[in-house]
Amino acid sequence: MTSHDVVARARRAMGTRKVGHAGTLDPMATGVLVLGIERATKLLGHLALDRKTYLATLALGSATTTDDAEGELLSEAEPGAVEAVTDERVQVGIAALTGDIQQVPSAVSAVKVDGKRAYARVRAGEEVTLPPRPVSVYRFDLLATRREAGRVELDVMVDCSSGTYVRALARDLGAGLGVGGHLAALRRTTVGPFTLASARTLDAVEAEPGLSLTLDEAVAAAFPRRDVDAATARAVRHGQAIPAAGIEGTYGVFDPAGQVLALAADARDVTRPVVVLAPA
Repeated sequence: MTSHDVVARARRAMGTRKVGHAGTLDPMATGVLVLGIERATKLLGHLALDRKTYLATLALGSATTTDDAEGELLSEAEPGAVEAVTDERVQVGIAALTGDIQQVPSAVSAVKVDGKRAYARVRAGEEVTLPPRPVSVYRFDLLATRREAGRVELDVMVDCSSGTYVRALARDLGAGLGVGGHLAALRRTTVGPFTLASARTLDAVEAEPGLSLTLDEAVAAAFPRRDVDAATARAVRHGQAIPAAGIEGTYGVFDPAGQVLALAADARDVTRPVVVLAPA
């Protein structure tokens, strides 16, 4: 299921065409996909979803064309090579892929090459080589190790910057250990401030259409908050500038009842609306 498939099902369940998503999730993955419904679609382009957390299973012993379990087999480790991969070597390999690193995205990623997605070029039979780019892996924790003949499975937790490919971490860990590697399973547990704890399954949404978070809750979770009095709230509802708050970046403006009025940003000594969410 692609992220677009999720949006299509949500549109049917919620009875509206105004559904959008932020932070695409790979078809093989499960976990958090942020959807905006109706007015909340205005938020999607302003969300700072620059940090994500995953639970993943990495398989050592073979490499694939897509760097994950859905690809064709590219190579397999020589007999006995996987057995020679000690726990200590795994930890050294993980440490080398932690911090600020240069990562080559998977050839079947959504990275654009001359205006066309890399995965689309690969499916069209083109050979795609992407340049490395800087990413940050804040945490790369080994949770469990399972060993069997010719294969080692690692359960890991990865906390990383947006644009980091966990499948590329699997590929590079396996390559560094000389046995090949690919991503066997992936679950995204957080996207920016949004977590599995506040998520709903698609089946639950279809059975009982409704929101995981209200617009007020979503803005409060994702942006700094500014509460204003009734007179200032009226000005915001009309899209008027108000005195600056001294808050850096985009923030949410809330009326005395706790309803979000707008996303706004300071411009010198005044605050100007970025997008009005509760117009007059």
